[in-house]
Amino acid sequence: MLRTLCRAGGAVFKNSQQTVPRLWVTPAQQRWASRLPMNTVVLFVPQQEAWVVERMGRFHRILEPGLNVLIPLLDQIRYVQSLKEIVIDVPEQSAVSLDNVTLQIDGVLFLRILDPFKASYGVEDPEYAVTQLAQTTMRSELGKLTLDKVFRERESLNSNIVHSINQASDEWGIRCLRYEIKDIQVPPRVKESMQMQVEAERRKRATVLESEGTREAGINIAEGHKQAQILASEGEKAELINKATGEAQAVLAKAEAKSKAIRLLSDALAEQNGNAAASLSVAEQYVSAFSNLAKESNTVLLPSNTGDISGMVTQAMTIYSTLAKQRPKVERMKTKTDEPSEEPPVQSTAAQ
Repeated sequence: MLRTLCRAGGAVFKNSQQTVPRLWVTPAQQRWASRLPMNTVVLFVPQQEAWVVERMGRFHRILEPGLNVLIPLLDQIRYVQSLKEIVIDVPEQSAVSLDNVTLQIDGVLFLRILDPFKASYGVEDPEYAVTQLAQTTMRSELGKLTLDKVFRERESLNSNIVHSINQASDEWGIRCLRYEIKDIQVPPRVKESMQMQVEAERRKRATVLESEGTREAGINIAEGHKQAQILASEGEKAELINKATGEAQAVLAKAEAKSKAIRLLSDALAEQNGNAAASLSVAEQYVSAFSNLAKESNTVLLPSNTGDISGMVTQAMTIYSTLAKQRPKVERMKTKTDEPSEEPPVQSTAAQ
């Protein structure tokens, strides 16, 4: 029986929706809800909708989603409120910024009904009221900002508008979730000046970057020359040091070799037949020297006895023997002068 009654109520509800005249619904009710259903005793309320019921012209209760039963003739469904998020386009309007620039601005408003009772009886047309409140709030907020800040601080502007709307719409049972600015139009002359300003700023940045690049390039080139000169001087210094070290080592090596040769020569002369060997060496050097006389210069000085090799050798050996004999005498005299004299007073009296 209940199933039959529900089916009958659903059929009557559909017929009532098709036959209800539009004169029963006000413009505000047309915006916020669909056609008002008739009281068919048994009603099914859809999800995310709230039906406001009046009994004999006075508020009675709000029907919850699902099955509901009403008294015919006494109960009447007066308002149908949607609990979903509602999107409202805010019409384009003009506003003046802090620096006296006229702007054309529009936006989108997102809101939701939290209290169906306040939304039904608190304001006649909630959508129109919220739209007008958003427009006035937008004008007042834009009047606090300059043109440059309007473009840079859109997020803060949106949040301020939402806060102002929520303060006024609490009595209407409506909660503004967010507000977004869609488009901001400026006068053509202001737009041209802004474009020129942007181009000038870009040219300035390009010039600054180019000058910085030139400066950095000059610094890098100078630093490169400096490092190259330092490295070249260090290389030349190292080369000179190495050359001097090599020459010193060469001189030391030559001196050591010469000292060893002299030492060996002295040992050889001290042995038996050393004079004969020295005479042979002097004769060989004599012949070699005369063979190279005319190679280095055209002027040659020759002794009278050029062909007497034995005489030259004998003369050289005589000089060598004389120097060898004088060396021990010099050494003895040196040692004698180093010894202190023991009897200076006796020698002085004898001289007297």
